[in-house]
Amino acid sequence: MTNKKISLKELLWHFLKIGSIGFGGGMAVIALIEKELIKKKEVISLDEFLHGIGFGQILGPFAVNTSIFIGYRSYGLLGGVLCAIFFMLPSISLVIILSYLYFKFHSIPSLQIALKGIGPVVIALILSAGWSMGKKAIKSKISLLIAFFGLLLSYIKINPIIILILAGLVGVILGLKKEQKKTEEKAKIKVNKNFLAIPFSFFTGSSLSSPFILAINFFKTGLVFFGGGFVLIPILHQQLVEHLGWLTQKEFIDGVAISNLTPGPIAVLATFAGFKVYGFLGAIISTISLFLPSIILMLIISKGYQYLKDWYYFRFFLDGVVPAVIGLIINAGILLSFGVLTNLYAYVMLIISFLLLTRFKLHPAIVLAIGAVTGIILGL
Repeated sequence: MTNKKISLKELLWHFLKIGSIGFGGGMAVIALIEKELIKKKEVISLDEFLHGIGFGQILGPFAVNTSIFIGYRSYGLLGGVLCAIFFMLPSISLVIILSYLYFKFHSIPSLQIALKGIGPVVIALILSAGWSMGKKAIKSKISLLIAFFGLLLSYIKINPIIILILAGLVGVILGLKKEQKKTEEKAKIKVNKNFLAIPFSFFTGSSLSSPFILAINFFKTGLVFFGGGFVLIPILHQQLVEHLGWLTQKEFIDGVAISNLTPGPIAVLATFAGFKVYGFLGAIISTISLFLPSIILMLIISKGYQYLKDWYYFRFFLDGVVPAVIGLIINAGILLSFGVLTNLYAYVMLIISFLLLTRFKLHPAIVLAIGAVTGIILGL
C-alpha cells in the first residue's frame, strides 16, 4: 500500500462528493478523481492511477473499479470496499427514489408524455456512444469485422454474453499469433473444446423472479460486464425484456433514461430493473449482484497488480471484446428504435439529439431534459 496522504474518512468524503456530481460517468468521473485526489491530495502516484484505470476496464464500470483501486492502495481491503460504496451511494439512492416514483406514478399523462419525448434521445445516446467508442476502438479491418459480426449475431438474437466470450477468444488467438511472429517461436495454440461448449442454461437463466434468481441473473451478467456501462444495455435488454420478461420495452427505455439522469455509472440501470421485480430489496440485490464480480476481481488485481500488469492475455482478450462491444451497442440502439421512432418528431429529435451529443458535446442529462420538455410542449 502507498503512504496515507489523507485519512480514510476524508478519502470517503471525496468519493461521496465525486459520486454526487459525477454526471457523465466514465472519463468524466476519472477527470474528477484525477483533479481531486491525484493532483491535489496525491493519494497515489500518477503512474499507479493510470494502472488502476487500465485494469479497471477489464470487467465492470471502470470508474467504480478505479475507486476500488485507489481505496485498496491507500487503506487495504476495507478502503477499497468502502470507497466503492461511498462512490456509488448517491446514484443508487437517487435511482431507487426515481424508480419508486416511476412505477407508482408513470400512469400520469404528463409523465408519460415526458418519457415518450425522451425515447428518441435515449436511442441517440446509445448510438452516439457506439459512434464515439467505435472511432477509438476500431483500428483495423479485423476489428471492424468483429464489430460487424457482433452486431449481426446480436441482431439475430444470439446471447450477448456468448458473443463477447467468442470475440475475446478470437482476440486471444490473434494476439498470440502476433506474439509468435514477434518472437519467431513456433507455439501451438490448443483450444479446449469442452470450454467452447459452455452450458447455455448458465446464460439463459430462469424466468422465475425470486430474490435468488434475481441475484443469479445479475451476478452472471456482472461476470461478462466488459467494455463499460453501455455494453450493459444490450445484455440486460436481452435478459430482462426478451428472455425473462421482467421489463416491458417501454419500461426498459425509461430505465435507461433514468439511469442517465443520475450521477455515477449507467450500470445503476440494474437498480431500476431490480426495483421493478422486487421493490427496494430487489434494487439492492440486483445492484450488489451486478457489481460483485468486478469488485472481487478489482480487489485481487489491486493486491497483486504489479504481477498482473504485464500479463498480455488480458490485453488480447479485450482486443477481441472491445470491437464486439461496439456492435452490441449499435444493435441495441437499432432494436430499441423500433418501438420509439413512430412519427416525424421522433426521427427529427433523434437526429438533433445525436448532433448535440456528438458534435456539440452536450451532457446527456441536458439533452434528455430537452427531449422531455419538447415532448410535453408538443403534447405527444
